[in-house]
Amino acid sequence: MARGTKVERNSVSNQEHEIKYEANKLDVKPGKIKDAKESTGNQRKAIEKKVK
Repeated sequence: MARGTKVERNSVSNQEHEIKYEANKLDVKPGKIKDAKESTGNQRKAIEKKVK
């Protein structure tokens, strides 16, 4: 992987900017991402599946 390339990680941390990024990407409110994260865990695919 080249230096400076953007990579979307497999998990979503509790940092506000990651929650906001995921919310903007899925066009939902950040609270919905937090709720999905609590019930499914940190895996990005599981969170996206729960929100959709």
